[in-house]
Amino acid sequence: MDSEKIKALLERYWNCETTLEEEQGLRDFFNGNDIPENLQQEAQLFRYFKQQQELKLTDLSFEHALKQKIQPKESKLRSLFSTGLKLAAGISVVVASFWLVRQELKEDQPEEVVDTYDDPQKAFEETKRALQLISKNFGKAQKASTNINLINEATEKLQKENKKADS
Repeated sequence: MDSEKIKALLERYWNCETTLEEEQGLRDFFNGNDIPENLQQEAQLFRYFKQQQELKLTDLSFEHALKQKIQPKESKLRSLFSTGLKLAAGISVVVASFWLVRQELKEDQPEEVVDTYDDPQKAFEETKRALQLISKNFGKAQKASTNINLINEATEKLQKENKKADS
């Protein structure tokens, strides 16, 4: 191939307009021996691509090489100190958990139940009064919840009307 045709093909290659066959032709040309002086930089690039394609890399060697470059080498003293800190942290978590659970169990145990009324009739009357108070307040809460339901229904209607208006 002449150098003008190669330059035109390279221009199309850099613009991502070449076919696979044209790209293979470029690779073959640049991996050959008769390359003009003005195209030596491109030849180096194509040779680099070919060299990288020929590299075989196993998963284990890649992982090992990556770990060596990323992880700093630790001294034995630092490693021992790090292990000691991890162990101490684990033990402190276990001890703190045990103490907290023990405290919770102590608080949850009911004390001895003692009758506050000696007369069963007085106890019955007091229980009845407490239940009536709860019933009265429950009725108030039920009325308030109906008001909330009305507000929710009105909000839904407004949202539906807004959606219709937007459409």
